[in-house]
Amino acid sequence: MKIVLAYSGGLDTSVVLRWLKENYKAEIIAFCADIGQEEELAGLEDKALKTGASKCVIEDLQEEFARDFIFPMFQAGALYENQYFLGTSIARPLIAKRMVEIARAEKADAIAHGATGKGNDQVRFELTAAALAPEVKVIAPWREERFRKKFPGRAEMIAFAKKNKIPVEASAEKPYSTDRNLLHISFESGVLEDPWFDASSKKMRGMYKLSVSPEDAPNESEHVDLGFEGGNCIKVNGKRLSPLVVMQTLNKLGGKHGIGRVDIVENRFVGMKGRGVYETPGGAILHFAHRQMETLTMDREVMHLRDSLIPKYSELVYNGFWFSPEREALQALVTETQRNVSGLVRLKLYKGNIIVAGRKSPKSLYDPKIATMEGEKSAYDQGDATGFIRLNALRLRIRAALTQAGGSTGKKDR
Repeated sequence: MKIVLAYSGGLDTSVVLRWLKENYKAEIIAFCADIGQEEELAGLEDKALKTGASKCVIEDLQEEFARDFIFPMFQAGALYENQYFLGTSIARPLIAKRMVEIARAEKADAIAHGATGKGNDQVRFELTAAALAPEVKVIAPWREERFRKKFPGRAEMIAFAKKNKIPVEASAEKPYSTDRNLLHISFESGVLEDPWFDASSKKMRGMYKLSVSPEDAPNESEHVDLGFEGGNCIKVNGKRLSPLVVMQTLNKLGGKHGIGRVDIVENRFVGMKGRGVYETPGGAILHFAHRQMETLTMDREVMHLRDSLIPKYSELVYNGFWFSPEREALQALVTETQRNVSGLVRLKLYKGNIIVAGRKSPKSLYDPKIATMEGEKSAYDQGDATGFIRLNALRLRIRAALTQAGGSTGKKDR
């Protein structure tokens, strides 16, 4: 039997690799998508082979990740439950897409992942596989009773790794798990499962990797200019950059100023709540700047229509429906809304804060001659507002008259 395993080199996938090899008597091809883990990939191939893989495939997918996944999602203004930048969620469809392609090329019998049966990632991996390669079998060890019986908790996994000389970063002293990519790094489980636990305390500062704490950020602000074209950031400080380099540049700037830290209790797709701590320095800057560009260039009704779809779009990404017809349909609408979202946004970064310092665009819908409080009658006659208000107040006056005459508004009839 041949299995392609989504492999990160962390505790879970390292243990899963060895367990699959022993229990399925299978040849394991470890696949790692390089989507911005940076130093975490050092020595990964050697580690996978020593853990039991017959082959380790590491592919640089960073540019594709930024161009075809992160940027379209940010055009949509996606933000799950008004807080989460969807860093883990948006990475999974790309990883799973490449996994099934490798499985076909290697003539593998199945793909496998180390996602738990309580989380969202299992859904994201498997919905992507179903959409792109429904004939490929998926193995999820965490949903097998024999696996859970052997590993009821992380302590047993750490002990197993130690016994089998599998080097992992997790330890009894550092029990939380992490997931890193170009957009963010997430922290969850272990000590973080207590929502009262303060993840911003001084003793936890060593946990963070992409940003300094706002308290430790520079005492002086820094300005950055972001140039947009068609809803995508194409320039930083006047220099034209690829989507990948835009993200890398903004990550460094945001991390330097303590920007993009989010600590939330979110609603998982499987039904329970989960606590996650995230660092998204570049994503936070990009999301904020993009919105500022839209305020200047998007028609009001188009903006409100798109905004009404943000919760649905974000939910689709979070729940794993990236390769679904409804997400693709929404993306087509988003693309149309972004046609004129072009121009320049200037931001000021200071101790965890993103402050708008200016915005301009050749396609701006803001006209100072109309917006001015001065008495310019040719562009806008303030007297016209009288009829506008009278028409909008008509139903309110009718209702008020009915109430004053002793009529019912319907409340007492229920």
